Order: sequence, then C-alpha cells, then structure tokens
Amino acid sequence: MQVSEVPRAVAAAMSAASSVGLRVDDAILLQDSNKLTLRLLPCDVLARVAPVGDQVAQFEVDLAQRLVGAGCPVAALDPRVEPRVHERDGFVVTLWTYYEPVAPGEISAADYADALARLHAGMRQLDVPTQHFTDRVEQAQRLVAHRGRTPALADADRELLGDTLRGLKRAVGERGGAEQLLHGEPHPGNLISTEHGPLFIDLETCCRGPVEFDLAHAPEEIGAHCSGVDRDLLRDCRLLVLAMITTWRWDRGDRLPDGRRLGTEWLGRIRAALDRKGLNSHG
Repeated sequence: MQVSEVPRAVAAAMSAASSVGLRVDDAILLQDSNKLTLRLLPCDVLARVAPVGDQVAQFEVDLAQRLVGAGCPVAALDPRVEPRVHERDGFVVTLWTYYEPVAPGEISAADYADALARLHAGMRQLDVPTQHFTDRVEQAQRLVAHRGRTPALADADRELLGDTLRGLKRAVGERGGAEQLLHGEPHPGNLISTEHGPLFIDLETCCRGPVEFDLAHAPEEIGAHCSGVDRDLLRDCRLLVLAMITTWRWDRGDRLPDGRRLGTEWLGRIRAALDRKGLNSHG
C-alpha cells in the first residue's frame, strides 16, 4: 500500500471496528503489502485493509466461513461481530480473530504437510467459482510483457521469464491430472503457528488446479510427507512458481524487502534449472 494511504487505511480499520461495538484505542501494524494487516487494541482483533478497487474481500470472507465450517485449518473471522466487509473512506476492512503466536520455532514438516492435506480435503468438498491457476500465470505473463511496469528487467531476463512461464503453463496444463480448489499460495508466510495448531491465512489467492501447484509453494521437504504426489508434475510446478514469484519482484511497485536482490538470485536459479533440463537457450 502507498505510504501516503497508510494513515487513512489505519483510521478506516479503527472506525470499522468501533462501529460494531469493539473498543479500539490503538492499532499495531503487522504487515504492509498489497493490503494492511493490523492488530487493533484493546479489543484484540486482526483487521485487514485494502483499497476498494483492489481487493477480493467478500470472496475471502465467504470462503473462510465455509472452510471453517468444513473443519479446515484456516484462520477464522472474529466471532464477536457479523462476518461482513466494511467500507470506509475508499477502503474495505475485514475483521478476523487475532491468534497469539505460540513459542518460537518452525512448524515441523509433518505438521505442515498434515495441515495442507486437511485443507485440501476440506476444499474438495466445496464448489466455489474461482480463477484457474493458469489465470495467475497469465497475470505474471502480462507483467513480463509490460515494460512500463517492469522497466529494470533486462531484455534477456524478460525473454527467459516469458518463455519459462509460457512453456511450463502449457506443460502443467497438458498433464490432465485431477484438479480442485487450492489455497494458491500456501507458503510459510501464510501459515501461522497457534495454540490451535497450524492455520492458513490469506485466502485471496485461491484458484483451481492440481495439488502439486500448491505444494510447489511449500518448502521442498513438505512434499516428502505427502502421498499420491506426481513428482514430475511437482518439479515443473516448482519451476513455474519460481518464475511467477521472480516476475513479481521486478514489478516497479513491489515492496518486498530486498525484493530486487531476490529477483536477481531467482533468475539465476531458473537458468540453472533449465540448464539441467537442457532447455535454456538464453545467456
């Protein structure tokens, strides 16, 4: 979110929570990316704030309710207020349960894999209209092709990313495997450790596709704990996802700390992976 918009976004969150009877004296910024994540005190609610024109808040609210109802390990909306989207001063605000982090320490690979398996099992029960994973790949392709949005991307790197995204989207899509509703980005940043166990957050990226596309976002050791995985498909999905997240790092509006360095490092990893497959014709 633009720095100039942050004070208004915080005020919108505080106003929305106050309007439904929650006491709000302070807001602690937890994350600032395409939306703000705030902890509101003393009511202790998690508020997510996004510009009106750049959000899928209603989809996320509806899906979270259905997944919690299906017993999935996902963060829940705050039970004290009506589950809905609040609009204030050009922003949309949603109010979620705040989960106090448990003792420091990484979630084990087995627990991570179990949480993802339970999420997928619950998602298979739902019929939810949503984008296909290839739609998300095409978003990355459009960004690569848009020189105005990726001005620092060298021509050879632009060609490398474009060819990789196009070729792997086709390769993964042509496998014709089973597809279902997916989280879309179940990476470690979207899995929190709570006293209720690991819970997934940030459902706005949900899409349909093979489970290997979701697994490609998780650390490599997670796949070893999952049964029924197509290892070749997972390998292609990992490289496809790497090309996608590399593309985001070259967006001139990207705000990930150290993002440009990561983008350069990941371009090298893509070249190395394609060299191993004998597919890299770019220097």
